[in-house]
Amino acid sequence: MHTISEYRDEFIAYLDSMKITKEPRNLYEPITYILGLGGKRLRPVLVLMTAEIFNTDFRKALDAAVAVEIFHNFSLVHDDIMDDAPVRRGKTTVHEKWDINTGILSGDAMLIMAYQLFENYEPNVFRDLAKLFSKTALEVCEGQQYDVDFETRDDVMLPEYLKMIEYKTAVLVAAALKMGAIVAGAPDEAQQQMYNFGLNLGIAFQLQDDYLDVFGDPKTFGKQVGGDIIENKKTYLYLKALNSESEVIAKELEHLYSIHPKEAEAKINAVRSIFEKTKADQATKTAIADYTAKAFDVLDDMDINPENKELLRQFGENLMNRTV
Repeated sequence: MHTISEYRDEFIAYLDSMKITKEPRNLYEPITYILGLGGKRLRPVLVLMTAEIFNTDFRKALDAAVAVEIFHNFSLVHDDIMDDAPVRRGKTTVHEKWDINTGILSGDAMLIMAYQLFENYEPNVFRDLAKLFSKTALEVCEGQQYDVDFETRDDVMLPEYLKMIEYKTAVLVAAALKMGAIVAGAPDEAQQQMYNFGLNLGIAFQLQDDYLDVFGDPKTFGKQVGGDIIENKKTYLYLKALNSESEVIAKELEHLYSIHPKEAEAKINAVRSIFEKTKADQATKTAIADYTAKAFDVLDDMDINPENKELLRQFGENLMNRTV
């Protein structure tokens, strides 16, 4: 087995070797730009790692890994347009650097490019990858729509929120793990176990993202800290704080999420203070730990090499403790 950094380096080298920028340049340059902004490369690393866990040369999974990364970045380009986000990974977002129409069209092209990469596999592997990818892509769209709907709803419940982040974020993490297993020809049961491991890990990952959006360091987080508050997103933090015993605090929080001040810093600070007073921040940390533990429970039941289990466990622990 290789280390996580070795998988990442191999993936980046393979991605860099692909000549994406061609004519028309205004379609392809934004794709090269967003893919070149870096990021954690979480999902492609999981594809490669899983392939090798099931005794297959991870290089056979590189095309699937690139497909997952391209799709993930496609969703970010469109999400940033919908959220009117100015920054992604510490850099200007695609629609701000070019324009909204370019962001939409380049994003569309990325989705098609992701599908094309599966054509490099044998027919039975192509079928299974494409089937999983189609299911996952549609769920990601459903999750995004739930996210948008929640911004104007005042009756969002915690189970609804957890379903939203499962679809919007966790299913792609789960699919990445299962894709590696598919490329390796792993048994169906093992593929499903990998998927379940990734699903719980993905929920923990998104909850951590929610937490860092409010309490992260702007220098390392890579996105605008407080962006969810500015957009009035009903995150786990918000819903936990809203359900606190203090009706006065709940009313204050609802008021803050009904306004769009020109100077957002005061609103961000006020909401952050409420999250701390109600211990919503601690509740979110507990939920992150709980979903990570669920992922590890699935991992314990897998029939794989103990060293490989430890590598996946280490990966999960690093996600739970990340600051970016």
